[in-house]
Amino acid sequence: MLFDTHTHLDAEQFDGDREEVIARAVEQGVTRMVNVGFNRETIPTTMKLAETYDFIYAAVGWHPVDAITMRDGDLEWIAELCQHEKVVAIGEIGLDYHWDTSPKDVQQQVFRRQIGLARELKMPIVIHNRDAHEDVVKILREEKASEVGGIMHSFSGSWETAKICLNMGFHLSFGGPITFKNARQPKEVLVQVPDDRLLLETDAPYLTPHPFRGKRNESGYVKLVAETAAELKGVTLEEIASLTTRNALERFGIR
Repeated sequence: MLFDTHTHLDAEQFDGDREEVIARAVEQGVTRMVNVGFNRETIPTTMKLAETYDFIYAAVGWHPVDAITMRDGDLEWIAELCQHEKVVAIGEIGLDYHWDTSPKDVQQQVFRRQIGLARELKMPIVIHNRDAHEDVVKILREEKASEVGGIMHSFSGSWETAKICLNMGFHLSFGGPITFKNARQPKEVLVQVPDDRLLLETDAPYLTPHPFRGKRNESGYVKLVAETAAELKGVTLEEIASLTTRNALERFGIR
């Protein structure tokens, strides 16, 4: 019983075999997935997936890379979609200082507005953080994100950053990178994360785990992530699958 808490099955990389990819995930024991819509194009396709499959849920938000494209009406659109029974979080939102597509000040403004919306609607948030640990933490604190909490998607920070996020009520989610031989820091952090705050994901089609690194990722590969997490934690695959699925159900408010 596995839960892929962050995937992009609506991506064009799956246009030729989407149904088969989803079926393979189910065969691997994936019982639930959260597909993430993060801009004007992917939010509708995410909603379509969530409405088509009873075991696929949706997170909707505006990605920092696309922050410069966000308009006032888009925030209202997200707010409306959050009333849908299959929408379980606002995200992925945050900061990305790696790709130079949206100015930092615009990213920060869009990030703050979406945290405000989440607090208003009492929805958890899914955080994208790339090369922006200090500013992400600063904004989460200033905007009182601890009131709603959420998920630090594909966590890549230090244990010091992890402790700050945990203290603000966030869960830490890990994906393919923990399977990489040279990924020392995420492995060390995962070992220290309390069992009730640990989540697993794929971020498919990106961040493919070993031994398929370099190829397209799939939600079914969350089993490979779970196997590595179980090894690092010193527990069985069944135990890690059970506890991370239970955590995800509670975090997303899924019965």
